[in-house]
Amino acid sequence: MQTHEIARRFTDHFTSAGHTRVASASLILDDPTLLFVNAGMVQFKPYFLGDAPAPYPRATSIQKCVRTGDIDEVGRTTRHNTFFQMAGNFSFGDYFKEGAIEHAWRLITSSTSDGGYGLDPDRIWVTVFHDDDEAAALWQRLAGIPAERIQRRGMADNYWSMGVAGPCGPCSEIYYDRGPEFGREGGPVVDEDRYLEIWNLVFMEKERAAGGTKDDFPIIGELPAKNIDTGMGIERVAYLLQGVDNVYETDLVRPVITRAEELSGRRYGATPEDDVRFRVIADHARSGVMIIGDGVTPSNDGRGYVLRRLLRRIVRSSRLLGVQEPVLGSFAEVVRDEMAPSYPELVTDFERISAVVRAEEEAFLQTLTAGSRIFDVAVADTRKAGGSTLAGDKAFQLHDTYGFPIDLTLEMAAEAGLAVDQDRFTALMAEQRDRAKADAKARKTGHHDGSVYRPLLDAHGTTTFLGYTDLAAEGTVVGLVVDGAAAPAASEGQQVEVVLDRTPFYAESGGQQADHGVLRAGSAIVRVDDVQSPVAGLRVHRGTVEAGTIAVDDTVVAEVDVARRASISRAHTATHLVHAGVRGALGTAAAQAGSLNAPGRLRFDFTSPTGAVPAAALAEIEEEVNTVLQQNREVETYETSMDEARTLGAMMLFGEKYGDRVRVVDMGDYSRELCGGTHVARTGELGIVKVLSEASIGSGVRRVEALVGNDALRQVSTEHLLLSQISDQLKARPDELPDRIAALVERLRTAERDLEKHRADAALGAAGALADSAEDVAGIALVAVAAPAGVSGNDLRALASDVRGRLGDRPGVVALFGADDDKVSFVVATTAAARDRGLAAGKLIPSFAAAVGGRGGGKPDLAQGGGQNPAGIPDAIVALRTALANA
Repeated sequence: MQTHEIARRFTDHFTSAGHTRVASASLILDDPTLLFVNAGMVQFKPYFLGDAPAPYPRATSIQKCVRTGDIDEVGRTTRHNTFFQMAGNFSFGDYFKEGAIEHAWRLITSSTSDGGYGLDPDRIWVTVFHDDDEAAALWQRLAGIPAERIQRRGMADNYWSMGVAGPCGPCSEIYYDRGPEFGREGGPVVDEDRYLEIWNLVFMEKERAAGGTKDDFPIIGELPAKNIDTGMGIERVAYLLQGVDNVYETDLVRPVITRAEELSGRRYGATPEDDVRFRVIADHARSGVMIIGDGVTPSNDGRGYVLRRLLRRIVRSSRLLGVQEPVLGSFAEVVRDEMAPSYPELVTDFERISAVVRAEEEAFLQTLTAGSRIFDVAVADTRKAGGSTLAGDKAFQLHDTYGFPIDLTLEMAAEAGLAVDQDRFTALMAEQRDRAKADAKARKTGHHDGSVYRPLLDAHGTTTFLGYTDLAAEGTVVGLVVDGAAAPAASEGQQVEVVLDRTPFYAESGGQQADHGVLRAGSAIVRVDDVQSPVAGLRVHRGTVEAGTIAVDDTVVAEVDVARRASISRAHTATHLVHAGVRGALGTAAAQAGSLNAPGRLRFDFTSPTGAVPAAALAEIEEEVNTVLQQNREVETYETSMDEARTLGAMMLFGEKYGDRVRVVDMGDYSRELCGGTHVARTGELGIVKVLSEASIGSGVRRVEALVGNDALRQVSTEHLLLSQISDQLKARPDELPDRIAALVERLRTAERDLEKHRADAALGAAGALADSAEDVAGIALVAVAAPAGVSGNDLRALASDVRGRLGDRPGVVALFGADDDKVSFVVATTAAARDRGLAAGKLIPSFAAAVGGRGGGKPDLAQGGGQNPAGIPDAIVALRTALANA
């Protein structure tokens, strides 16, 4: 049975049982506890916690997941994968244990002709939490599983949580006996290779706090309802039903290995070493394409760093298989073709995905070249020192700074006849992991505690948003928060958070800044300077009580700052237009990666694997956007189904979670996006859009900043005034300025080069006089002086060498000091006769460097350094003279 068919049967089984089909969430969700979505329940977390009402009593999904904890183990075993698909069914206070067990049993044991998977019931084992007598009894009654095939396990194995604060509960896992050829008798507690886990049924009824360990963490109470969260591994079921030994042999993964075989000329299964490399390529190619598909680009931190590691491990594994040409684009094509039936966006977005992987491969090949040079130097230094082991610090530097995989370092070192200090490397890696864990812990503990708001949500429901049509409206105060705790009232001068049952205020979201304004309740006035949604469904107005006292149950008039809202709406509308203009100019590889919509200005981030946007293209984008403004197009907003939005070609932003009903902002054939923000009625209301700058903000990500409306007009006026002033000063028309300024710059450069040459000639001309002024110190000809003004660092070295040459065969030391504001440069040169007497330039520096507040070093014949105390130059000369006298 093909993998796509396995997923289809799962979905059909549960939709026919009354479950709402929910699309997979993006791998990137706004949850500070997660780098990537790693379980099917993540997008439903607010429903389990009661932070938001579930829009349906039961749901089913096929969720794409990435787990990154075992990246280094991928390929070494056939059990570890980074990307996988988790099929799940969910109940939000509807059915519980009996329903979950019955649904699962029917699907896995029903015949294939009846829509099931046709697994042999006599080969199925289950585990339950050690004290869950109810689940054990249900398995016996509903499924007929004998007691000897029901095993009880502790908290580490059969009590599920995300590992962080959130929902949790006891679970029951379903295993399939693959047969004696795969391991020992005795069930899952004895051998989890033979008895393969395929499905986990979680009875989600508790809430846990942060901290603790996997088998001992704090449980702080009951969830608002008893829920069901299940996860079935699509890939695991696939290799059972396809009669293969592991996921790498299944229909969606094996084609990547086949492509790697074609490129390398080697065969999977020939050697254990090559098999590891084939599996790394197959796993990471799928993960990389899916992660890029959801908007991540390679970088040096967070999700981008994980992606970079995955892609570079593919390139490295391919090189070890003997493939020298670029490979990532080819592997991405295979992943696209195999995964597209379930994820059609991989086809529509493939231009962007392909551009990202090709750019990263090109960058990594350059890294390999640079790293190889550093490696060669390290090998030479090791041999020169008589060593046979490359330092672990150097191996770590190659890995951490240059992205050089340790496996590659080990292999190259072996070819060079050297070992590597792996213990030191491992210790440094452990230190790095500890720092990463500390960062992750900080990220987790920074997750917002919504406990103060949940009772308000439970008691009063969600806040009704009126702001699309109204800028002033009446509402009722349903909650107040002062100093982080619920309060009955707040008085003049207090900072307060106000929750209303209905409001026209827009809460910061989707890059759009929050509304400002006032709340009036009789004589009480609250100045609102921020609006947030700390838990889904509630809008919290944050501000200061400027007069009177506001209390729970008060009726208030909420008034939005109209001018600010209008200015932000213009900026948000302009962002849509700039987005469309950028994609029109650069292609679909340019996808939104972030935005900021503030009063009168916008910031738009987008992926651009090919680098900077040419100035001419940027000017064309600006002109095109302003043409749309002049056309005064209608800006329509309407709700529709997600399927209809896709049919209309509406743009969807990566990482956003959309429901079945979506809001479309439509400017005709120029721009059509899903968006919950506020916008103008017609494009002409924007007035003008002025692009200020375009720059890089990270690997493969660019940022455009622009002004809108009056802010843009003021900028244009300012630029016009500056242009007029420059034209007057240069006596040239504005269109002549580029050539005139270029000519001036070239003349200035020529003059600077002539001046520099004049200074160098003058300095070198002083060499004879300096040599003639040498004093005798204990038989050493010493020239120690402050160099003439204007002598640069390079000239200082040249002058010192010239003076040394003029000293002839005499033992001689030359020390020249140059002062520049609050800095000192110095050079020491010694003649051969001086070195024969044991006077090395580098070893003389410590005798005087402290006087100028500096340090330095170098070779016996020439050394240099610097300091921070020009006033100490005379003392430094005295100190050097004393050192020579005592030598």
